[in-house]
Amino acid sequence: MTSTALAPPLSLQIDGMTCASCVSRVEKSLRAVPGVQQASVNLATEQATVQAAPGVAASALAAAVHNAGYDVRQQQTVLQIEGMTCASCVSRVEKALARIPGVTAASVNLATERATVQALSTVPVATLRAAVEKAGYGARSLDAPAARQRPTWWPVAASAALTVPLVAPMLVQPFGVHAMLDGWIQLVLASLVQFIFGARFYRAGWMAVRAGTGNMDLLVALGTSAAYGLSIYLLVLHAAHGMPHLYFEASASVITLVLLGKWLEARAKRQTADAIRALNALRPSTARVRRDGVETDVPVEQIVVGDLVVVRPGERVPVDGAIVEGRSHLDESLITGESLPVAKAEGDRVTGGSINADGALLVRTDAIGAETLLSRIIRMVESAQAAKAPIQRIVDRVSAVFVPVVLGVAALTVVGWVLAGAGWETALVNAVAVLVIACPCALGLATPTAIMAGTGVAAQHGILIQDAQALELAHGVTTVAFDKTGTLTEGKPSLVAVLPAAGGDADAVLQQAAALQQRSEHPLARAVLARLQAQGLAAAEAQDVQALPGRGLQGRVGGLDLALGSGRLQREWAADAGALAAEEERLAGEGRTVSWLLQRDGSQARVLGLLAFGDAIKPAARDAVARLHALGVKTVMLTGDNAGSAGSVARELGIDDVRAEVLPGDKAAIVQQLRAAGGVVAMVGDGINDAPALAAADVGIAMATGTDVAMQTAGVTLMRGDPRLVPAALDVSRRTVATIRRGLFWAFAYNVVGIPLAAFGLLNPVIAGAAMALSSVSVVANALTLRRWKAD
Repeated sequence: MTSTALAPPLSLQIDGMTCASCVSRVEKSLRAVPGVQQASVNLATEQATVQAAPGVAASALAAAVHNAGYDVRQQQTVLQIEGMTCASCVSRVEKALARIPGVTAASVNLATERATVQALSTVPVATLRAAVEKAGYGARSLDAPAARQRPTWWPVAASAALTVPLVAPMLVQPFGVHAMLDGWIQLVLASLVQFIFGARFYRAGWMAVRAGTGNMDLLVALGTSAAYGLSIYLLVLHAAHGMPHLYFEASASVITLVLLGKWLEARAKRQTADAIRALNALRPSTARVRRDGVETDVPVEQIVVGDLVVVRPGERVPVDGAIVEGRSHLDESLITGESLPVAKAEGDRVTGGSINADGALLVRTDAIGAETLLSRIIRMVESAQAAKAPIQRIVDRVSAVFVPVVLGVAALTVVGWVLAGAGWETALVNAVAVLVIACPCALGLATPTAIMAGTGVAAQHGILIQDAQALELAHGVTTVAFDKTGTLTEGKPSLVAVLPAAGGDADAVLQQAAALQQRSEHPLARAVLARLQAQGLAAAEAQDVQALPGRGLQGRVGGLDLALGSGRLQREWAADAGALAAEEERLAGEGRTVSWLLQRDGSQARVLGLLAFGDAIKPAARDAVARLHALGVKTVMLTGDNAGSAGSVARELGIDDVRAEVLPGDKAAIVQQLRAAGGVVAMVGDGINDAPALAAADVGIAMATGTDVAMQTAGVTLMRGDPRLVPAALDVSRRTVATIRRGLFWAFAYNVVGIPLAAFGLLNPVIAGAAMALSSVSVVANALTLRRWKAD
């Protein structure tokens, strides 16, 4: 009888269970996972304990729970990784983290040098760090202080100082100057470079060998060691017969050039993160708080919700809140991308990080710390920069086989030159060039650096890209579907006409409509109540008010069963419009939105009156549509308004297709239809009713002036309600993807051209080292060109 080795039991925190049948369903689903031996669920603690074979992945268990209809609570941990140099390092760290029991997903970004780990709540951070360190790298929490280091330039400078005496005689020799150092002096200088400044390559290369993989450090260590070892062999062999040709300058130069390239690369990568640093710099460290009539300066961390904060002219607003006293203009450019100061008065909201221009303000705090808009923006940008675009996964697969292939080519180079009769010296020098020219780090950097630069510059212009996939998909958008109200129009309709049915009274119609809408937050309801207040009228009382989704609402007013809704509701109730039908047609033709006030008596319904609303089109909407057409993008408008109103707006803006009288649930279906027709669809909206359509689209674009639900559903958020940011978002996506492709082209081109040249003896190891360093620097510099992008 044989026994199967089991991994330590895993605990899963389950969300959504309510009864014993839920427990049974989860247990059954977990036991169906291959390799699971036992699974028990405790309803009281909402915890599942699973005993499984070592090969069972935590992600499989989480998927099983999800398939049963429940969720597994997970923790996200971000670690700062130290010591990575190329895409192979990324792959090794990801594999080390993914092998930990309880880890469901691990993603490592070479540009930010961060690992994002999704794990079951039972996986401690110390276990994650230990796995990274076992793989040969350093790991620390983001809030942990970094080890104090010397200036990063000094190893490059010291290595260069030792290398120059080795290289200089070769440079002046064509001019008839013979100043070659004695071979033993060359050995001393080269040894210092090889084993002091090149030690990092040996350490990282050895870790790669122990892990059964390869990386850039291994290639550098092998290549420079071959040149160094060959030189010692030649020096000892020919010492008694004069100075032989040595290759100490090649090994030292390669190490120095690679160190220089990594230093330049690190400097360039820091520039791609400028957007995050600029946003972090907006956070004031102190604030002036008024408590019990006394003003005191306190650290921002000590402010609580409800505190009154005094913001003087020229100061940054330290918190999110509403103005309770004062008037001023605020510069919100670094948050919304809006270049002009915005007027603010009592009742207006202010955002932490904006600059108060000319008036003292008293602000009541309603969000602090991580809940402020600025903090949420920073998290969104960091999340996008840390995520992997789909194209990066292809690069990762290529990088996984890159180093073994290069080692194979180097071995074939040695064998080929020896068989050709060139001798071991020539064969080894050419193999060194092959090892040195190969650069997997350029492949690993092309995508994440471009994403960092692209998302960063977009954030500076008020475009928040929340995930890398949305950034990559947006470049291929062929159709943009717009919600109308609040997106293309101001979203603040006004009541322009109240028309009673024959024999009715306009004021009574207004009062009854207001009664039904007193507790509604709908923009049309606010317009009715504003008109009622302006006319000095009082709303009647309403009972049993309930919404009719996509149609309106109904309730009892003064003993009558009334409803206020769209033309769809009027037709469903079969209420005869009478003479108001012509008025409705006229108003709809003018682009007005019409609501009907209806009374139902048993199975009969009649029209009491109609209300007409007007919503001004945003000044920038026409320009936004024109820019989308210039990009070759088709435009569609989805709205619940009547066809006449929708058509009027569409004609004025030049929109290609209009879908009117659309229920909220139908918007998502229309988006799916547009996708099924072969288009890549972006949906632009701002309301709760737009959330399903935003989720259904390839790319959801939400206006930050709308609801939080819309913003959480969308992959892109526009920080101000300017529709011109829609074509700008597509443009920055296209530029970013083009930059990624250009970077990958150059990364591959260096290797495709350089490796054969080196193998055929047409590339000196020193030149190969310079080209290798240049490849990484050029790829990052290519990404930095995105920083010059501006929204038109």
